[in-house]
Amino acid sequence: MGRWQQLWDQFAAATGQRLHDGQALSVGGGSINTTYVWQHPQQTLFIKFNRPERQSMFAAEANALQAIAKVQAIRVPLPLLWGSVEDASFLILEYLPLTSSGDWWQMGAQLARLHLKGTGDRYGWPENNTIGATPQINPWSDNWGEFFCDARLRYQFDLARRRGGHFPKAEKLLAAIPKLLNHEPTPTLVHGDLWSGNAAFCRTGEPVIFDPASYYGDREVDLAMSELFGGFPDAFYQGYNATYPLPAAYAQRKTIYNLYHILNHFNLFGGSYAAQAQHMIDMIEQIL
Repeated sequence: MGRWQQLWDQFAAATGQRLHDGQALSVGGGSINTTYVWQHPQQTLFIKFNRPERQSMFAAEANALQAIAKVQAIRVPLPLLWGSVEDASFLILEYLPLTSSGDWWQMGAQLARLHLKGTGDRYGWPENNTIGATPQINPWSDNWGEFFCDARLRYQFDLARRRGGHFPKAEKLLAAIPKLLNHEPTPTLVHGDLWSGNAAFCRTGEPVIFDPASYYGDREVDLAMSELFGGFPDAFYQGYNATYPLPAAYAQRKTIYNLYHILNHFNLFGGSYAAQAQHMIDMIEQIL
C-alpha cells in the first residue's frame, strides 16, 4: 500500500471523507518539507511530508495553529490531520489560496489583537517545537530574562560552538541578558517565526499567518523578527501600534530578540550569518 493510499485511508477514518481519487500537485513550501496541494472535487487540501521521525514537529505545528485559531484574532490554516505513513510523517491543512498583496494595516492590527487576547500565566509552551529545522526548547519559567537567556540564546550559542562558530563575547552577553530583559512582559502567545515568508493574504485580502513556532513570551519577539529579512510594509507597524502600542524600549530589545534568529540561521546555513551575529553582539554590548 503506497503513501497516498495510507494517507487517505487515515483521513477517511478520521473525518468520514473519502478523497482517494484526487490529484497531487507539487508546490514550493520552503526548504524543510515536501509539499503538495491535493485537488479533489469535494475539497482541496495542503499537505506537508517529512521524514518519519519528524512526526512530533508536525504535531507541534498543528497544536500551535490550533492555539492561535482559538484566540480568534487572526486567521491561520486549520490543521485537519497529522501523523505518519510507512515512509513519511505528514500534516494535512486547510488549503488557503494566498497572495502577497492585501491590507497590511489590518495584518498588524490583527496580530496586535492576538497579542492582547492570547495571554498566559508563564513563559514557555507545553511542548518543545522547532524553529526552522532546529529544535526549540520551551521549558516553563516565571522569569522572562532567564527563559530567553537559557532556552533561546544559550541553546543557539551551544549549537554554534559545536558547528565551529566562535563568539568570544557570548558568555559576557548571556550573563547580562536577564538584566537587559527584566521588564516583566505579559506572557503572550507569539507566532515565534514571523518573517515575511510566513505571512500572506487570502484572495479576499484577509490576513493569514502560518508555519508558527509558538510559545508564551514577550510579544516584541514577533515584531522584532518581522523587521528581519526585508521587513513588513510600514502599514503593518501602523496597524499594530494603533491597536497595541509598543514601548520605546522595544528599539533596544529587538536586537537581542533577533540575535536568536540570526544565530539559528548560522546553525542552519553557516556563511555570513556568523559576521551578522557578531555585529549584533557588538551592538548589544554598547547598551550594557
